[in-house]
Amino acid sequence: MTPEQQARQVIDAQLAAAGWVVQDYKTANLFAADGVALREVPTAAGSCDYMLFWKGTAVGIVEAKPKGTSLVGVSEQTDKYTVGLPPFIQVAGTPLPFGYEANSVQVQFRDYREPDSRSRTVFHFHRPETLGAWLKQSQTLRARLRQLPPLARTGLRDAQFEAITNLERSFALGRPRALIQMTMGSGKSFTAVASTYRLLKFGGAKRVLFLVDRGNLGKQALGEFSNFDTPDDGRKFTELYVVQHLTTNRIDPDAQVVITTIQRLYSILRGEEAFDEENEERSEFELGSETKQEDARTVNYNVRLPTETFDFIITDECHRSIYGTWRQVLEYFDAFLTGLTATPSAQTIGFFGKNMVMEYGHERAVADGVNVNFDVYRIRTQISEKGSKVAAGNYLDYRDKETGAVRWEELSDDFEYAANALDRSVVAMDQIRTVVKHYKEVVLPTVFPDRRIVPKTLIFAKSDAHADDILQIVREEFAKGNDFAKKITYGVTGERTDDLIKKFRVEHNPRVVVTVDMIATGTDIKPLEVLLFMRDVRSRSYFDQMKGRGTRVVSKDELKAVSEDADEKAFFLLVDAVGVTESDKSEAKPLERKRGVSFEKLLHAVGMGDRTDDSFRSLAGRLARLNQSLTSEQRSDLEAKAGQPIATLIGNLLGATQPLRVQERASQLADQQGRPVTPEDVTQGDAELRFEAMRPFGNPQLRDQLVKVQRQNEVAIDTISQDKVLSGQHVEREDDAALAQRVAEGQVRTFREFIEQRKDEIDALSILYAQPYAQRHVTFRQIKDLSKALQGQDPSLTPENLFAAYERLEAGRVKNAGPGRTLTDLVALVRFATERVDVLEPFASTVDSRFQTWLASQEAQGRTFTSEQRHWLDLIRAQVGKSLEVQERDLRDTPFNELGGLYRARQVFGDQDLKALLEELTGVLAA
Repeated sequence: MTPEQQARQVIDAQLAAAGWVVQDYKTANLFAADGVALREVPTAAGSCDYMLFWKGTAVGIVEAKPKGTSLVGVSEQTDKYTVGLPPFIQVAGTPLPFGYEANSVQVQFRDYREPDSRSRTVFHFHRPETLGAWLKQSQTLRARLRQLPPLARTGLRDAQFEAITNLERSFALGRPRALIQMTMGSGKSFTAVASTYRLLKFGGAKRVLFLVDRGNLGKQALGEFSNFDTPDDGRKFTELYVVQHLTTNRIDPDAQVVITTIQRLYSILRGEEAFDEENEERSEFELGSETKQEDARTVNYNVRLPTETFDFIITDECHRSIYGTWRQVLEYFDAFLTGLTATPSAQTIGFFGKNMVMEYGHERAVADGVNVNFDVYRIRTQISEKGSKVAAGNYLDYRDKETGAVRWEELSDDFEYAANALDRSVVAMDQIRTVVKHYKEVVLPTVFPDRRIVPKTLIFAKSDAHADDILQIVREEFAKGNDFAKKITYGVTGERTDDLIKKFRVEHNPRVVVTVDMIATGTDIKPLEVLLFMRDVRSRSYFDQMKGRGTRVVSKDELKAVSEDADEKAFFLLVDAVGVTESDKSEAKPLERKRGVSFEKLLHAVGMGDRTDDSFRSLAGRLARLNQSLTSEQRSDLEAKAGQPIATLIGNLLGATQPLRVQERASQLADQQGRPVTPEDVTQGDAELRFEAMRPFGNPQLRDQLVKVQRQNEVAIDTISQDKVLSGQHVEREDDAALAQRVAEGQVRTFREFIEQRKDEIDALSILYAQPYAQRHVTFRQIKDLSKALQGQDPSLTPENLFAAYERLEAGRVKNAGPGRTLTDLVALVRFATERVDVLEPFASTVDSRFQTWLASQEAQGRTFTSEQRHWLDLIRAQVGKSLEVQERDLRDTPFNELGGLYRARQVFGDQDLKALLEELTGVLAA
């Protein structure tokens, strides 16, 4: 068959799945079904591929193209077939109202009756009865959206009024996606309900979907709809419209609003009859790396849930729902998509086409009295800052992570651990106790001096096991019973988490709740007055979401109902026991670390022995993307060559870069010999994991097949990069300045501690630490090693960030600290941090100054240079500033080769010893 014939077979099946009876023109029976798709119907422009009939009347055209054909410019061809039909064919309008283009993979749709009609991509063909229903309407949905009545301000805050107004303007323009950013506690859900009411009543929407990614957020949304007083009717929303909160996998056909988790909707689309409610309590965003790639299955067309089921979709906490598997759910339906979030990431903004119709931040909300501001109380302890050491001869407990069983063993060697091992591979019970005790005995009396009752407090733990340890110590230190402090995590049994959350919100007890992720985002607990962080968070979005648990405004009566001795909630307290307010925050970083390296070269490098973290993570990221697009035949072939599932390949690559996995392997090695873990075990464990991860890629057949499949299936689409205007004025807000100050202090402190701790093991530090200066200068390779070690300590410790931090903290001692730092600036930073110099300036500035001094000394000695020699010397000086040295071999490269390279340099400097000159300049300038 030709490619077009192959595409026609698929399109026939797609039309049939949507309910169309596909027939040939010469043997047509238009009354065999309500919806008929006729092949090769003659028109004035020639025979069309398909003509669609609804109850005997022609309503649309389908233009078929071979697989891979771009559909963007095909609509004009479809246009020709919508007019000039045979006179005996009954038509629904001229031109025919509906046009499709399809290539067996993509479908494009256009309703010619819409104002400013334009094509849009849809997941699948619409059902015949859908087109029939649309024809009965006097106006299209998009036309009605241009005629919504003015929005009344009654019952709406200014921000809510602004959000709905801007959203409806976006709808009127036909923008398919819109993003509303409103800070926590500012009424996003209320805004969504008010908007939904107008879309149903005035926009004629058939059905609206409200998506969440956790079950308790769905219940909160149901409460918002149930309690909403309609502004013009006075009745409750649920008295006028059927609102269904899905607890089964069946959607009520009469429901006008459907609330569900994206997990359940995915299950419905997959054709599953039932779904475990427990799977609705944990979002993929929060699972992070725990999400298994093999679970990410493709969504296909579902006859029971056609793509036109919903006219509008509102997705709450949309910064989470656009990731991974769940994104397919959002892209399945032919509906306007509105995202709600308090913390949009770059990827969120890109997904919504930069159409942010509302931006309402925390500072504005505080000014409006919608949020409360917060104070920070920082707790530092010896162990949390420096780690600790247990001397040999002592006994140490070992707790099994799976069973919780505890064994104890005498140490034959000292057991030393760093602060970042706390509550992951090591638990220091007194570190937890010290923090809790300080919170009770110092923090509360200092910040809440007139309060007898402990303010409602939420503690963030690193893991379920960590939460158990904290909970036990909180109860002991406060000398209270189980009701006083509770754990709300996915590991809780015996009590429903919904009941626990409700008690925390509306009852006196519990006073303290320990959680990990479960109520870190979205959950509304207005009387909460203290957040105690005993875990660090590096994601800016996630940290803001966690802080949002405390920002909620609460009335005096509501607060007193649970905290009798509280007068008002004027602020909330953020207690930082781990440096969470000081660590650099960024958006979730992609796995890809080597974007400039082709997939083929990356595979070959790993197959030949490249075992670096960057290569492993980059390869894992590319394999994960490829895994999403594989056909069953391709996957079977690849997995046969690999000898294991693709997901296992990905997991092994990532696991080999994770210290926790290395530590687990080291523990296994030590357990085999019945002794404590040694540094040698860690080294061996790391080597074994990396060898296991890279071994399959040693097979050239697997590498070749992966490259072949990748070239067939993958294209990169960048929705992350953000354009920007390069002029304007930056006005820094006070709250941002305070946060930036804390981040700068944390970076500088971490940098100084790193230098002190690693000065004897990193060559560059050993040399730069020498007094007054080392006899030999630092090489560029040593500086690169230093930079890599810094990144391993903290990815935020780049020269640019460190210069900015010092400029913020010690502006009078920093010179020329503009953008565009280089690795050699680490030399200047180390010397400044160790007080070898009084002023911090870019390394290149120091080199320039030294160069001018050297020139003056040469002139004083009667040594002069020609203009051409000066030009060469200027280039050499610049090269030293960037790479710390210049040797004769470097003169063969850019920029020297543009002047004639090494051969010309020898001619220019004549009798002078060029090699000696370069060594002299390197020594003088880079010392």
